[in-house]
Amino acid sequence: MNKSKVIVICGPTASGKTGLSIELAKRIGGEIVSADSMQIYKDMNIGTAKVTMEEMQGIKHYLIDFISPEQRYSVADFKKDAENAIAKILENGKVPIVVGGTGLYINSLIYGIEYQDIKIDMNYRNELEKIAQEKGLDYLYEKAVEIDSQAMKTISRNDRKRIMRVLEIYKQTGKTKTQQDIDSRKNGIKYDYKVFAINMDREKLYERINLRVDKMLEQGLIDEVKNMLKKYAEMPTAMQGLGYKEVVQYLDNEITYEEMVEKIKMESRRYAKRQLTWFRKNKDIIWLDGLRQVDENVDIICTKSKSF
Repeated sequence: MNKSKVIVICGPTASGKTGLSIELAKRIGGEIVSADSMQIYKDMNIGTAKVTMEEMQGIKHYLIDFISPEQRYSVADFKKDAENAIAKILENGKVPIVVGGTGLYINSLIYGIEYQDIKIDMNYRNELEKIAQEKGLDYLYEKAVEIDSQAMKTISRNDRKRIMRVLEIYKQTGKTKTQQDIDSRKNGIKYDYKVFAINMDREKLYERINLRVDKMLEQGLIDEVKNMLKKYAEMPTAMQGLGYKEVVQYLDNEITYEEMVEKIKMESRRYAKRQLTWFRKNKDIIWLDGLRQVDENVDIICTKSKSF
């Protein structure tokens, strides 16, 4: 049985995914499923560069602005919701276009990964945080290497979140992350994904990132964070988002305004670099030049996707 085709557009932050996906959707009768782990949250609009109603140009978007920042939302949640959205779009006779820069979200779909929804043991996480403070993150990194050297080959020594996840998975399931990844692919891939990624000259991309940060601050990012801190008592994941945690540090007088701006820009550039490294691991991706005219890239996607 032929699987339904789904187009995926991924790439680093500020590379032009939103504009390209909307033009493509207009051309081929598509609807968009967001694969961005921060745009899912309500009230986080400026710092996530969330697509506006005006920018949507009437194109329906799914999985944007629908989760309270107080809630946790896992990759397992995303996969279920994204596949439901894709099914709905196909039922409507439209073409599903998955768009975003969150590598784990994209991989859960294109590789058919069934992530176990492992609930977080906050006592163990606090214990790990304490060890990281007392003995350093490097100590936890080495512990994770002892448990699962294969998984750690793709995890940086500074990636606190993923280092802890390797340790948490093993503690809670008795299985390594690598073993879980093998088990998770047994059900196969639901759709025929055609994956495109935007690349861009590094200097140009960094320039765009810096300009985007300046624009976010002009649009009121600091007020957005202040309002969220007033509105929500606890935001376990949301306030760890890029741009948000730095504004919180500024509001807590831990860093100056200038330091905050530079930190957001620097961390955004680093994030873009990590995203590109992540997507380059997929040898089947078709790369697009982000400096080309949007219409040219739309033509390339249409040609390569043939059946549209």
